[in-house]
Amino acid sequence: MARTANIFARVEPELKEQAELVLNELGIPMSNAVGMFLKQIVLQRGIPFEMKLPKRSPLAYEMLSKEEFDNEIQKGMDSIANGQTISAQELRAELKRNFGI
Repeated sequence: MARTANIFARVEPELKEQAELVLNELGIPMSNAVGMFLKQIVLQRGIPFEMKLPKRSPLAYEMLSKEEFDNEIQKGMDSIANGQTISAQELRAELKRNFGI
């Protein structure tokens, strides 16, 4: 067996669980996935994916006060009442364009 070194990293429990679910479906142990990531860093001489800030950040409701949250909800209700709606397909395209999601 090849020599190995330990890496310790702190991550959010939810992120770890979500990643484990995906990796389990792929049949890849977490340690192998980390090793693959590090190998790609070496091969590509950098982070192996594009990193950039989104054009705009989506509104994070957990950062809003109750009053700010209520105002945002009211804006949405007013838009609906004024007929300012878009289809789900248009919404997906806008989210991808504006936030990359």
